[in-house]
Amino acid sequence: MLCEQLRVLDYDVAYTTEPSKSPIGQFIGQKLLRETKVAPQIEALLFAADRFHHLTSEIIPMLDANKIVVSDRYVYSSLAYQGAQGLALDWIKQINCFAIRPDLALYLDVLAETGLARKRSRSTLENLDLEKKVREIYLDLVKSGELVKIDSYRNRDVVRKEIMEIVLRSLDKIHFQR
Repeated sequence: MLCEQLRVLDYDVAYTTEPSKSPIGQFIGQKLLRETKVAPQIEALLFAADRFHHLTSEIIPMLDANKIVVSDRYVYSSLAYQGAQGLALDWIKQINCFAIRPDLALYLDVLAETGLARKRSRSTLENLDLEKKVREIYLDLVKSGELVKIDSYRNRDVVRKEIMEIVLRSLDKIHFQR
């Protein structure tokens, strides 16, 4: 929805997601998240490898082409999910040291129970206890200023409007040209 709204305003926008569409990302999406549970260290390393490929082959070229890149998930997901499984956040940050800091990162907040109830399908990483820990880490990232929290309990149109206002303010600050 964000990409569509920005395009209406004549911004050149590219949408991307993690895991990516690369062979590593496809392995993560098809095997790791659906079929086989592996050690969180392996998860973190695979996500970092996919992220490195994603950045170098897609995101950086799009940024170099002066596009606004909207990504669904990024390094913060690794911090939250693998951190919730007991890995040190400093180690996760270290193996993702190549990850460029986004101009803006949003966290759409709901209780773990609400988030799981809204999911159409679940991965091997998702259960209530883990999701509660994940949310705590995301909220810590909000407190540290790395993420901007969006209260997602509200009506979808209200949430969409707030996101647009925040994104447009951010674009104005970085003087992004249309």
